[in-house]
Amino acid sequence: MTRALESLTTRVRACRICVEHPRGRPLPHEPRPVLRPSSSARILLASQAPGTKVHISGMPFTDASGDRLRSWLGVSSEEFYDTKKFAIVPMGFCFPGQDAKGADLPPRRECAPAWRAALMALMPQIDLVLTIGGYAQSWHMGSARGPSLTETVKNWRTIWDQSPARKVLPLPHPSWRNTGWLKQNPWFEMDLLPFLRSQIRYRIG
Repeated sequence: MTRALESLTTRVRACRICVEHPRGRPLPHEPRPVLRPSSSARILLASQAPGTKVHISGMPFTDASGDRLRSWLGVSSEEFYDTKKFAIVPMGFCFPGQDAKGADLPPRRECAPAWRAALMALMPQIDLVLTIGGYAQSWHMGSARGPSLTETVKNWRTIWDQSPARKVLPLPHPSWRNTGWLKQNPWFEMDLLPFLRSQIRYRIG
């Protein structure tokens, strides 16, 4: 990483905003920001927030969602965790906790306003952003995002064509909770994934 990006990443990893100056309820456990920015990767995975397993491991996507995401991308674990190939910067850096039903809460609202613009400014080489889930799509796509995740992802060709030099592709979250969505939307695996894999290979070799 460049010195500026390395310095900023160190500050992010020491962040305690969600405990000391929270927007709403404070984080119910000790913060553990998880991110892997890069000054050389061309691809950014703009994900949602770490889950319980990632909170423990300190590495993004060390869970079943990560297995499914790597399958979607058509990459090995070695390629996925190579910061020369992929930057991984979620919308929320810490595991946000769970609701009463055991589902992960949304990304903390403090993270993106405090850090995201500065991180993106220090990664100008990124030319493909994979927006995973509605929170990342809202931040990176703005008005191009549709009224629902399904409509946004279904509109991926138009979004791609209208993207500037930094291309954007919307994806659903690879969680097992979205298995039903994948069955109801077979076009995702038939149309979008082959195109996605070709763009990944073009950028990582």
